[in-house]
Amino acid sequence: MKALLLIDVQNDFMPGGNLPVTEGDQIVAIVNELQAHFDLVIASQDWHPSEHLSFARNHLRHKAFEEIELNGLPQTLWPEHCVQDTVGAEFHADLDMRKIAAIFRKGMNPKIDSYSAFYDNGHVQSTGLSGYLKELGVEHLYFTGLAADFCVYFSIKDALKAGFKCTLIEDATRAIDVDNFKKLRQQLREDGVSIITSNNV
Repeated sequence: MKALLLIDVQNDFMPGGNLPVTEGDQIVAIVNELQAHFDLVIASQDWHPSEHLSFARNHLRHKAFEEIELNGLPQTLWPEHCVQDTVGAEFHADLDMRKIAAIFRKGMNPKIDSYSAFYDNGHVQSTGLSGYLKELGVEHLYFTGLAADFCVYFSIKDALKAGFKCTLIEDATRAIDVDNFKKLRQQLREDGVSIITSNNV
C-alpha cells in the first residue's frame, strides 16, 4: 500500500509568512491534484509553543539563521513561525483537507526542534507516524510539502530508516536554499529514493 505525505503545508512557510519558502504556495494546487491518486493521505503540522528554543527571539545574543548548539545538537535559529493557534500555523486556505486521514503535529517540545514528521531532531520522541503507517500496511511513501531541504528531507531520511520505500514528488515541494537542496537531492538518490514529478504518479 502507498500513502501520500503532505509535510507542513502551512501559512508561515508561504510567501508573506514568517518563514517563507520561495514559491511555496505554488505546490498547493499540485498537492490537491495528487490526492486523488492515493487511498491514504497524511499531513504533518509544525505546532510550536511561543517559547520554543529554535526561535531566534528567545536568544538575546543571537539572530535569525545563526547556528548554535542546543542540547548537544546543532540548531539553526529561525524566525518565530507556526506558533500554536496562530494563523501562521494553519494549513494553507486552498489545501484540500477532505482526504487527509490524520494530522501528525511536531515541534511541541520547546527544548528541541522537530524537522521530521517521524521524530524530533534528537530521535528521542516519536510522533507515532511510523507505527500508524505500518499498522495500515503502508510500504511506500510519496513525499510533498515544505521545505524540501529541511522538514521534507529529514522526514524522508527517517522514513528510510524505518524501512519504507520513499519517493519524492519534486514539483510538489520547494526548498529554502535551492543550491543546498541540489546536494541533498543527490544524497537521497544515493540512498535509493525515487525522485519524480507529479505527472508520473
